[in-house]
Amino acid sequence: MSGLGELDRPETPRSPGAWDERSRTSLADGTDGADGALGTPETDTALGAQTGVGPRDGAGRDGSRKSPSGAAARRSAADPVKGLLHRHRALCERAVDPLEIAAGLEAHGVTDRTAARFRHRDVFSLAEEMYARVPRDRDTPASPEDAPTPRPRGPRTAGVVLALLPGALCAAAVAGLRLAEGRPRLIVAVVGILAVSLALGAALRRGPLSAATRTTSTWTCWLVGYAVLGDGLLRTAVSGGPDGLPDGTADGPWPVSLVPVLALVLSYAPAAGCARLFAAGARGRLRSSRGLADFSASVRPLLLGAFALYMGVLTGLLVLTGAVLGEPADLPQGLSLGALLLLARLLTVHGHAYAPTLVLTAAAAAEAVALATLFAGRLPGCGFLTVPVEVLVTACGPAGVPTTVCGVGALTLLVHACRRLTRASAHATTERTG
Repeated sequence: MSGLGELDRPETPRSPGAWDERSRTSLADGTDGADGALGTPETDTALGAQTGVGPRDGAGRDGSRKSPSGAAARRSAADPVKGLLHRHRALCERAVDPLEIAAGLEAHGVTDRTAARFRHRDVFSLAEEMYARVPRDRDTPASPEDAPTPRPRGPRTAGVVLALLPGALCAAAVAGLRLAEGRPRLIVAVVGILAVSLALGAALRRGPLSAATRTTSTWTCWLVGYAVLGDGLLRTAVSGGPDGLPDGTADGPWPVSLVPVLALVLSYAPAAGCARLFAAGARGRLRSSRGLADFSASVRPLLLGAFALYMGVLTGLLVLTGAVLGEPADLPQGLSLGALLLLARLLTVHGHAYAPTLVLTAAAAAEAVALATLFAGRLPGCGFLTVPVEVLVTACGPAGVPTTVCGVGALTLLVHACRRLTRASAHATTERTG
């Protein structure tokens, strides 16, 4: 029994002539004049899932008809946002602005069409109402002594230094390799690899390219290592073995390619800058957009522009390092690898790590399989295994294998990034410092 008022509430008339004024009033209370669609069974079920109130025509366990408590049912129908607030209260309480609520709602599958059921034109308008209706302690004006002090510029300067440090150490290591000979050359190589790895690790732990996951580090190291040694090893495997001198000794040191690696490490600072520009621009578009489709359409050119800017800088670095070192620039190989690594990092930073991990793993596996098939083709009856790689090497040279593998992977991630990084949920978190 919910009260005497509900006992007096008329039911649906069951006989002719049973309609009266109270019946019309009762039925009018159960509907919403502003949006007649809310009275349909389908929308009742949808709103019931949001507000916790079941459909009006539900039946009890004994088969009898159940009616919701009068005032609560009318409030739920008249205020469907209240149930949504209850479900996402934690999101609304910790949000610093309505934009974070809009991004969080989109991450939970709320679209502009869903927002229309809550009497709002888009998710942004719905988020603004939810943000305004949740009380916060920070809504009270802060006293002057509690006002935050301006952040010192030390951390920003440290971030710039960390971004430039890997390139400087890599350039020093390459210069040492060019000047040293014999055993000191090996020592310089080992020390240089350790120093550059530690500097890159420190730089990737902060700034716009920092991410919590490290699942792609192994495959990234393989791809970079192949850029240094893979072409020489592939050329040796295709030719049947290292060229030897008459006395049986090897003809010179193992062939390495330093241009792509040096250019990639030097491009870390520009990559961080492009990532910061993209993140800041996306946050700005989030404030000015009035719908999810509008936001996606405005962010997609921003993403492609940041990507094109990085590729232009990387092209210049490849040409410059090739001229300084007196080696071929290897533009296709360096550009495809740089594009793959940048897109994988951007997706990982914005919370989409699965696709980059899968693509980087597939690229590393493809390069390993290409080398393995060349050596396996020397076994009796297995010569057919070498045909695809030999055809590609004959047409494009040894760099054709990593260029094709990394190019396909980069194109896949670019298409994926245009879908994922143009969503508001990808920019829900506040911008990282550093």
